[in-house]
Formats: sequence, structure tokens, C-alpha cells
Amino acid sequence: MRVDRIVKAVVAALEDIKGRDIVVLNVVRITAMFDRVIIASGDSTRQVKALADNVQVKLKAAGATVQGIEGEAVGEWVLVDLGSVVVHVMQPAVREYYNLEELWTPPKLPRKRAARKTTADSA
Repeated sequence: MRVDRIVKAVVAALEDIKGRDIVVLNVVRITAMFDRVIIASGDSTRQVKALADNVQVKLKAAGATVQGIEGEAVGEWVLVDLGSVVVHVMQPAVREYYNLEELWTPPKLPRKRAARKTTADSA
């Protein structure tokens, strides 16, 4: 299954169960392990578990392979590994603490300025 189709299916599955603050990060240039990271918030352990379960069920039905799931027992942070896409469903306090958006967003490099020509250079 293509990455863009997986991303659309994951976002739809998260929106079905009222997932909040859904962010899709393209991490192709940061890691060779996967192409996208999707992060979403759920308000309670029950909702976090339901969001992760819905992603798993919908993606299996769409033909994607679920490589693994971690954190379902506790429900504060559940990771769904879809191979090329990794989904993190977290409670807001856990999400704020780990700040994965900052971790997976490459730093902005300062732009180099072109050297100005002075009157001495042009003579």
C-alpha cells in the first residue's frame, strides 16, 4: 500500500474517533526507518486505546500490514507501526512532555547571505 494512501486512511481513522491535534510529519530526510510520523491526541486512556484500535482495524481492512503495537496496556501513549508510517496516539500531557513534533522536525538552517560588492571590489 502506498504511503499517501496509508496516511489518508490513518487520518480518517483518527478523525472517526475524534482524535485531536493530528499532525503528519514527513521524515524521509531524517531517517531511513519510515517515511511518515503521525501524532494525535486522545483525552483519556480509553480514547487513546480506541483511537489506536480504530487505526489498526481500518488499516487492516484497507490491506495494510500492521507490524506491531506498543503501549496498549497502559493507554497513555500507544504506538502503531505500519512499516512506512508510525502512528503515535498520546494523552495531551504525555505529548507535551515528549514533544515528538520538535524531535522529528528538522532544524531550519540559516540562509547564507550573498556577499555584498563594495566599491573597492568593482574597481
